[in-house]
Amino acid sequence: MGHLSPFNPPASLIPLFPSRLTRYILIEILKIFIVALIALTLMILMIGVGRELLRRGLGVVAIVQLLPFIVPISLQFAFPATALFSVCCVYGRMAADGEVSTVKASGISPLKLLQPALIFAALLSPVAVGVSDLAVSWGRPGMNRVVLMSVEDIAYRVLRAQHSFTSDHGFSIHVRDVEGQTLVHPTVTVHNHGSEGPMKLTAREGRLQLDAETYNLILHVTDSQVESGNGIQGIVPGETEFKIPLAAAMMEKGSDELSPSWLSLGVIRSERLQQDARTHAAAGQLAAHVGFSILTSRPEEIAGGMGMHIESLVRNSHHRLTRLHVEPWRRWAEGFTCFFFVFVGAPLAMIARTSDYWTTFGICFLPILLVYYPLFIFGLEQAKDATIPPYGVWIGNAVLAMIGTALIARVRRY
Repeated sequence: MGHLSPFNPPASLIPLFPSRLTRYILIEILKIFIVALIALTLMILMIGVGRELLRRGLGVVAIVQLLPFIVPISLQFAFPATALFSVCCVYGRMAADGEVSTVKASGISPLKLLQPALIFAALLSPVAVGVSDLAVSWGRPGMNRVVLMSVEDIAYRVLRAQHSFTSDHGFSIHVRDVEGQTLVHPTVTVHNHGSEGPMKLTAREGRLQLDAETYNLILHVTDSQVESGNGIQGIVPGETEFKIPLAAAMMEKGSDELSPSWLSLGVIRSERLQQDARTHAAAGQLAAHVGFSILTSRPEEIAGGMGMHIESLVRNSHHRLTRLHVEPWRRWAEGFTCFFFVFVGAPLAMIARTSDYWTTFGICFLPILLVYYPLFIFGLEQAKDATIPPYGVWIGNAVLAMIGTALIARVRRY
């Protein structure tokens, strides 16, 4: 008995052909998807870790600790590209080898070939949304925590090598030398020292220590001199300590201070209600200020300092509330790019009829890149400005759906 191919079935197996064909195509897609996903994720991991290594000077231990948190961030970018690549490889090869023509000659619609890819993409898209949410709620804060806990080690390593260290957390240190853990003649400038402006501290010697509970970098100094931004100076003899707050880098302060893009979908639901209450409170405060100014015959205070401050609070509160409404739509739109990329890429690969993987992928990905991302960015910006409804972020996906529908119609006539 000869070898049974999914594309050359005996007459007795014709009724079972579609299900065998579906399994065959789905397995081929999954094999390429898994291999491509691992390769692309590893590449993104190396790029991400390498960037952090060069940018922040992380040590080996910190890099190892960083890897688990970068994985979901890498996956959220890798999913759409690898899904498109896998279907392009499978359907491009099938069309080039004449397997699509064989299926059509067997009396089965070419649309049956597309079903496994669409099912695969439809199941992958919610997973992509979940991974994106995990990257926001766990990956990014975890990365920040690892980097923050490494500040002391990074500072000492850079100071020994360069005698100067500037942190992303708003401070810089210059030293004459480093002897063990002792900083010789350190000069510390804290740039974000509140309304007083930057604070500058010089000392005979000092030592750095990170408080892991409060996320403060404690500078133990001897015979120091402090100069604040408003010109006030002071000399502090003997040993003392100064705290440099780093908690802002954790992005785990009150959620009203966070960008909505840093909040998980579960937190966004409750935060939206709280932000709506804050917006109404700010609007009420503005109305009370205007009413009191009119009542006391001081209309000039409406546009005064207090009035402008309250108006700014109302405007910022409205803007953040709008972003909180837009963010869930953005997450789901980004996650479902997996489906719409496949919806366009699979029929386009069948039409292209080339077995070269990268050629097929380029033919499919370049038009998608030129069409989808500009429309997505446009819809996102317009939705953030409240020019269009929050679901306007799906404009790019909607256009891909129309293009995919036209391509599938052409495949039916194929």
